[in-house]
Amino acid sequence: MSKYILINVASKENRIAIVKDGRLEDFYVEVSTQETILGNIYKGKIQSIVPSINAAFVDIGEPRNGFLYMSELTNPLLEDDMPDDVFWPLRGLKKQTKEKKPAKKFKVGEEVLVQVVKEPFSTKGPRLTTYISLPGRYLVHMPSQHQVGISRKIENKEERKRLKQVIDKNVIFKNRGYVVRTAALKKDGRDIARDAKVLARLWQNIKRNSQKKVAPLLIHREFGLIYRIMRDQFIEEIDTLYIDSKYEYNNVVRFARNFLGRNFVKKIKLYSKEKPIFEAGKINEDIERLYEKKAKLKSGAYIVIESTEGLSVIDVNSGRYTNKGAPEQAALRVNLDAAPEIARQLKLRDIGGIIVIDFIDMEREKNRRAVLSALKNALSKDRAKTDVLGISKLGLVEMTRKRTYRPIDSAYYKSCPYCGGKGRLKIN
Repeated sequence: MSKYILINVASKENRIAIVKDGRLEDFYVEVSTQETILGNIYKGKIQSIVPSINAAFVDIGEPRNGFLYMSELTNPLLEDDMPDDVFWPLRGLKKQTKEKKPAKKFKVGEEVLVQVVKEPFSTKGPRLTTYISLPGRYLVHMPSQHQVGISRKIENKEERKRLKQVIDKNVIFKNRGYVVRTAALKKDGRDIARDAKVLARLWQNIKRNSQKKVAPLLIHREFGLIYRIMRDQFIEEIDTLYIDSKYEYNNVVRFARNFLGRNFVKKIKLYSKEKPIFEAGKINEDIERLYEKKAKLKSGAYIVIESTEGLSVIDVNSGRYTNKGAPEQAALRVNLDAAPEIARQLKLRDIGGIIVIDFIDMEREKNRRAVLSALKNALSKDRAKTDVLGISKLGLVEMTRKRTYRPIDSAYYKSCPYCGGKGRLKIN
């Protein structure tokens, strides 16, 4: 099994592909005109408070005001070892009790330190939180929390116990909150303690800068795409990282030497051949297909993906699939073939919000459960938080997937100004 990262650096965009056994597994685009603000920390000023939705709109110096829940019931904590999505809004590490603490009373004009947990999308502004979360290589530091958690992806009980002991023994900031990431698996206390010290120093700088400056102002900028991927996904199972820019290659090597260690520096290679890096990796076709509505399956069947602002619909069709067996068995085979591809497309296209999947109808409850199980198993590999609600009476699977970034097609496509994005021609 081979797994590698390809980084294509261009004048106006960076594209990163993670390839496993010759097949595209993850894809990211960063366009200079659409710079991400996810994870950025701002000193903002409250512009208005809307009691009916228990929320405030905060001026952070961006084109649109940010949205902040006044109750502060959601925290940007780590669950399932969030990578780029470290800033998902979640409840605390401990289960919430019935007794809730009274929310802080904000006033219009008050300055507040906030972090972006969800990027602006369509007509909506960025989502904010006052619970700051600072991701490192092995830890996520949460200054306002006082608990230590272990990533759920570390399932071995002995390893979880060992990591808890490592934190208790080596991390000197006892009154701080931390979540141990999967990258800390089998790491010793020295590496983890160093990560904790770097994050603690970063938080002190953020506090110091926020006290000196007047809102609205950017206080701390999160890493760009290349360095986020290196921090969060450049792990031991990656064989090689290829990058096609000499300038960025030097920066990447320097970053790896300072934050990741010598073993990772050895895995970084400069790609200098004339053939474009994605063509050499034979994944250009896979990338181009991400912008099409239809995704073909090996069996000859296909799925159709249609998205709106808050809802996406996926339809499974048998297409050219032919089988002499019973219709029920044919439907089961097509659905089982479609389930992992649906999970893959959701991840590659970064589709979020409410998702409805229309599998081919099956009469037997046993077969329905098998398809649902296959879908959940495939989604378990997704780094974004998903929730499958089950199969409705109409045979539809309803689910949600956490959206934090803009969908990748927003980097290259926009609604037609003449037809309003309808995509149809009027018949005279």
